[in-house]
Amino acid sequence: MNKLVLTVALSGAFVSINAHAWGNDGHRAVGAIADQLIQGSNAEQRVKALLLPGESLEKISTWADCVKGTYCGPLSEEMTAYVAANPQHSTYHYTDVPFQNAHYHDHDAGTADDDIVQTLKQCIATLQGKGDKISNPHNFTPRQALLILTHLAGDVVQPLHVGAAYVDKNGAFVVPQKQAQIDAVHMYDARGGNDLLLDDIKMSVISAQLIPAAPVEAKPAVQAAVAGTPPRAPQTTRPFHSYWDTTVVNYVFRRVGARSPQEFAQLVIASKPAVESNTGDPISWPYAWADQSLAVAKLAHSGVTAGAIGQQTSKTGEVFNVWSLTVPDDYPVPSSAAAKTQLIQGGYNLAAVLKAIWPQ
Repeated sequence: MNKLVLTVALSGAFVSINAHAWGNDGHRAVGAIADQLIQGSNAEQRVKALLLPGESLEKISTWADCVKGTYCGPLSEEMTAYVAANPQHSTYHYTDVPFQNAHYHDHDAGTADDDIVQTLKQCIATLQGKGDKISNPHNFTPRQALLILTHLAGDVVQPLHVGAAYVDKNGAFVVPQKQAQIDAVHMYDARGGNDLLLDDIKMSVISAQLIPAAPVEAKPAVQAAVAGTPPRAPQTTRPFHSYWDTTVVNYVFRRVGARSPQEFAQLVIASKPAVESNTGDPISWPYAWADQSLAVAKLAHSGVTAGAIGQQTSKTGEVFNVWSLTVPDDYPVPSSAAAKTQLIQGGYNLAAVLKAIWPQ
């Protein structure tokens, strides 16, 4: 297969590590699928008892990202209290297991006591009524547990939120056996793919050839320029993580012809998709979800190679390492197919775990 070489302009562009898995549309799609799947069940009634008027799983699906800043609007009193009680809440959204691994194991390289798998377990235990100091060290309330579970059910199926890349100076993907090996001298943490950069302009050209255009009414409206503000320069590079967070979701919606998360949910449920199911105590299910995501992380990195190490400087003056990527020239097609499967799996996982927590 031909390769598309994606170069990096080391020009001081800023790479954010505060990524939001799937973006708003992806998370809302996961929530919308679960909303429809639990209709008429005891789980639906128990969920409604924890939600505020007008809320749904779709609408709360971005809550755990919104608490990271003010981009969703001012923080509510509830959000402020959560942030104060959970100062490390951003670490709940991911784990960094080497993508080459087949399984998530407690205390392996890249895992943490408050990573996504452990936090999901705490949320499930709390909703089961088992939230003691051991199983729920963050002291989540049942409502907080539902808010976080709904969001993390989407995060855990984003492959780069589970399977992480580690690289050497020459860009070879390597596998740490112990955390101490990730020394930023011989082995580097690519920060969940945030330091692996794609040429965004070239990716846009490729996707225009391979992915159907979005319906006119679904295209975002162009915001009016503020008087005296120069036009924003086109983004030249995009972190690999950001591609999997947002770009690929756009491709998924375009390929299925969905104009909204609710329409996506309706379309995929009507197609009766084949999804993986879980059995046993729901508190163990996050391990299976992580393992399934690791398998997809391998596909996400298939045919992808990194170049030699380079450096960039952020707007705040931080100097950090970056690597350019070479990806297969049809990458938008298999990546969007995998993302579609993962969004569907996330919605079905969320519905299934809620029904298992609150059976009929």
